[in-house]
Amino acid sequence: MKFSKWPVLLLLVMLARVSANTQDGYQVPSKAIADVVDAKLAPSSRLSPNNQWMAFFERQRIASLKDLSKAELKLAGITLNAKNFSRSRPRSKYLSIEIKHLTSGKTVSVKGLADGRILSPSWSPDSEHIAFIIEQTAQSYLYLFNVATQQLTRSDIALNAVITSKPYRWLPNSDGLLVNLAVNISKQAPSAKTAPITPVISETSGQKAPVRTYQNLLQTPLDKALFEFYGLGQLARVSLEGKVTLLTIPSIIKSFKPSPNSEYILVGEITTPFSYLVPYSRFASKWQVLSISGEVVTHVANQKLAEDIAQGFDSVRTGKRRISWRADKPATLVWVEAQDGGSMKEDVPIHDHLFTWKAPFKSDAKLFAKVERRFAGIQWANDKVAILSDWRFSDRQVRMQIINPKNPDGPRVLFNERSYNDAYSDPGDFVLVTNKFGTRTIKVVGERYMMLTGIGASDKGNIPFLDRFDIKTGSSTRIWQSEAPYYERVKAVLDDSGEKLVTLRESKTEQPNFYLRDVKHNKLNKFTDFLHPYPQFKDIKKEKISYKRDDGVTLSGTLYLPANYNGSKLPVLMWAYPLEYKDKSVASQVRDSPYEFTYIGYWGPMPYLANGIAVFDDPTMPIVGIDGKEPNDTFRKQLVSSAEAAVNALVEKGIADKSRIAIAGHSYGAFMVANLLAHSDLFKTGIARSGAYNRTLTPFGFQGEERDFWQGQDVYSAMSPFFHAEKINEPMLMIHGKQDPNSGTYPMQSERMYNALKGLGKEARLVILPYEGHGYRARESILHVLWEQEEWLKKTLLSND
Repeated sequence: MKFSKWPVLLLLVMLARVSANTQDGYQVPSKAIADVVDAKLAPSSRLSPNNQWMAFFERQRIASLKDLSKAELKLAGITLNAKNFSRSRPRSKYLSIEIKHLTSGKTVSVKGLADGRILSPSWSPDSEHIAFIIEQTAQSYLYLFNVATQQLTRSDIALNAVITSKPYRWLPNSDGLLVNLAVNISKQAPSAKTAPITPVISETSGQKAPVRTYQNLLQTPLDKALFEFYGLGQLARVSLEGKVTLLTIPSIIKSFKPSPNSEYILVGEITTPFSYLVPYSRFASKWQVLSISGEVVTHVANQKLAEDIAQGFDSVRTGKRRISWRADKPATLVWVEAQDGGSMKEDVPIHDHLFTWKAPFKSDAKLFAKVERRFAGIQWANDKVAILSDWRFSDRQVRMQIINPKNPDGPRVLFNERSYNDAYSDPGDFVLVTNKFGTRTIKVVGERYMMLTGIGASDKGNIPFLDRFDIKTGSSTRIWQSEAPYYERVKAVLDDSGEKLVTLRESKTEQPNFYLRDVKHNKLNKFTDFLHPYPQFKDIKKEKISYKRDDGVTLSGTLYLPANYNGSKLPVLMWAYPLEYKDKSVASQVRDSPYEFTYIGYWGPMPYLANGIAVFDDPTMPIVGIDGKEPNDTFRKQLVSSAEAAVNALVEKGIADKSRIAIAGHSYGAFMVANLLAHSDLFKTGIARSGAYNRTLTPFGFQGEERDFWQGQDVYSAMSPFFHAEKINEPMLMIHGKQDPNSGTYPMQSERMYNALKGLGKEARLVILPYEGHGYRARESILHVLWEQEEWLKKTLLSND
């Protein structure tokens, strides 16, 4: 009997369609990789101001697609939940709270919580209460938990977390809290039906106003009305017993902060005109000081709409800015005013003036200090000591000076000056203490000593430390430092001598846990017992390796090998992110520790060790400005040289199969991937997530590039892989969130790059994730991304084709 071939072909076509359809929708990777998504990590923690209690917050790491698909409003750079007047995608959210006493070990669980995610927890300055928010469908509620009585109370007031994402603040005296109320929560919002139909008009006066590519800006008069409706709040005071006292009339509250003596409130309010060009942070605003009962005490400033800030990363708005309270005084305002028109490119001897204004604000404000470069901040200790910092982008310099607040423009002691990229010279962070007002200031012991903690970056890796600095002699003494084979960081100093510490200790195989360390007696007591979250990856091998690129710059990265590695050559997945420097020696610095715990996060390359792939994580890709040139003048050359050096190092170690190396990255790392595929033949395939590929779509600067497109057309075109797509001969997987709000990385960037590759006959795959932003949050999305990457690597890296 003779059979026609057509039914067989038809069956094969149908089977192919079935196979294709099985890949429609969200997919799940292999079990070993999927398990990483659900691994339970150690909780977030907060030590009480009196160093007696540690609060632990179980983290809600991922959301559901249902959560992300809820209706959102995008206004003036904010993505908000209109139903409960809050930000729709907070970064840190929690599921439960547990509190443990440092010395007795007594544990207290916060029980009786309503359903909803926990947000913005904080200790009261006197350490007796923890405040936090539970966000529910209709509104966000403020909760207080009394540690001593274990009493939990809820305030039924509706909070507005649209502009002030943390809608409450403790009074420094711990007698209560200030909150921003949602005035319009029960009112009907403006709609397209009620809004007038009018033209959208923008006009320029001819003055330069370079603006970076922001997303989610106001676009219509209706958007302006909605921003005003949802942003409208009202300041109130809430007592520990829950009594609510209204303090102001409704306004769009941008900031509110009580004075250290709890007698005044500094309030910033957004005012019209709003803008279609910049986010809310650059809108006009009015700043006033109120009494604690709500009366206006004095007007402080009117900040104008800042659409015309000068070009440059260290450029600022004109007029008063960074208005705050001096932390070591009862009620003294502090602010900064530019003396250069807001532009660091102006050749002036002094770029900023720092002013102070003391309550009751009857006399004029006083010029406190002249700042040679751009003001970076001031840390207060007492009447004799403060740390004044300034910086400059052109040479990446940051400087810290010790000043006497009674004579701030008198003799200053240079505490530290370095490139802010120079990790080896980083002196660390000052140990702080809660002062008599309830605010945080630098801890000064015996009016002479300050203590600093830092990660201790060195050519041997990070070696965390605790130092004592002698103000009188200007010298430092090392009190303690971490010792191999552990990576141990100081989280709190419990005494004046620096001998009793709370540390966070880990090793390559031991999950970080808190310890109580007695330096003098060399004793160590374990305080927590968090379990290893990835036991299936416990035996992987880790090694820090260093190598040089052809211009002599020393590079490094961390090599991970599968647990069952037998010495053979392996396919390799490299995951990197380029950074810019002004100094070759700084670019060569090691910035992690060989003894850190091996995290197998779902975000990066580590899960693919389960597929028998070696991982080379964070191989340094420095872009260095040399001999007065800007780093990006030779971006492509340095990028390819760094990648080539990494590949050669892996091949020379006998680890890598040179014909099977993949390159991957996220955001600027995705930009790197496309450039390396276009301008080298080092890699078999690439994975590029949430990237930007055409720099003409970010014409007023990107990453560390200050020049605009019209000043650096050659640089913009040379760096844009979209302009060189015809040179990409390797398959590239691109992934992007449909609602990416990040400056410059519109989803259109990936869509246009994919269309270019498709039109040129290149091999590419584009995955657009519904409801996702620049990072991916839904469990379904994360699992699908892991599946996409796993299948892509199987197809392009692991196959024998």
